[in-house]
Amino acid sequence: MGKPTLHDVAAAAGVSYATADRVLNNRGGVAKKSQDRVRAAIADLGYQRDITAANLSRRRQYRFAVLLPAAREGFFAALHADLEQEVAARSQARQQITITRVPPFDAAALTRAIEGCAAEGYDGVCLVAVEDPDVEAALTRLRAQGMAVVTLVADSAPQTRDTYIGIDNRRAGRTAGDLMRLAHRGGAAPQGQILPITGSLNARDHADRYAGFCDVVAADLRILPPLETGDDPEILEQALRHALRANPDITGIYNLGAGIPGLISALATTQSGDKPVVISHELCAATRDAVAQGLIDAVIDQKPAQEITAALAVLVALSDGQPVDPLAGQITPAVHFKHNMPPQSAVGPEEGA
Repeated sequence: MGKPTLHDVAAAAGVSYATADRVLNNRGGVAKKSQDRVRAAIADLGYQRDITAANLSRRRQYRFAVLLPAAREGFFAALHADLEQEVAARSQARQQITITRVPPFDAAALTRAIEGCAAEGYDGVCLVAVEDPDVEAALTRLRAQGMAVVTLVADSAPQTRDTYIGIDNRRAGRTAGDLMRLAHRGGAAPQGQILPITGSLNARDHADRYAGFCDVVAADLRILPPLETGDDPEILEQALRHALRANPDITGIYNLGAGIPGLISALATTQSGDKPVVISHELCAATRDAVAQGLIDAVIDQKPAQEITAALAVLVALSDGQPVDPLAGQITPAVHFKHNMPPQSAVGPEEGA
């Protein structure tokens, strides 16, 4: 027997197709006794509505907003490029996606952008969150309006969003910690000094990576105060040059965020025998080249193209009132070294970080 149809439901309930359709779409005007019969028939037959077909027949138009940190290069530029490809492809499926760039780590600007989404009345909003009470209050108001909220890459408090799409950043930080401990095992400097570099510890993804890293290495290695650079390459380069000059005993660097050109420029001036172990996030053209040159030892990639695809699919499901698999947003990161680097075409569009 094939999948039950709405015609089957109507026949089993002893009502017309139009009546069954009114009950299914909650349009009212149907006696309670008939409603009960239709719902019982749906349960007995195991009828499942084909949301895609229903939306096509109604010419449903989705309107989504995506708020991304502004970046000319690096991870968020790559994320933006992946999103642009999806925007073009999904226009055929009647999905209108508006992209708004927001200054990185700027909670006030992000709050204003969220409030603008509330005024526009989108079906759903996807954003890279910043941990801030005003941001969380604005997200709470969005959800109260019935708007779907999906956080991407960096999460917010669970009660302020429907789903988070991205890697488990604390586990990613622990993975970086495992790599750093392995690099120091049996070396000349078992009590190494490790310098973390972060964009902002007010960003949950950076804070979680830092906490996970400390979970693993704090007992064996000395963790220096982190450099907070706002993911600005020039600030990162100057701060790292100063740190390496001031403390030649630094044996490891963990770059939690972006600003990769500044990291590479500073590392390029170090002597090969003095170069610290360097672990960074985000696979892009710049980190790929830096690994090939031996300036960076390992890169943790969170697969931005996969994150974008998952986020948009979840927005559609939430807008249709469909249940979302709790595992749908979990992205498993990959760790790349010099000799297991994937072909560039396999990781989607890349930009210099």
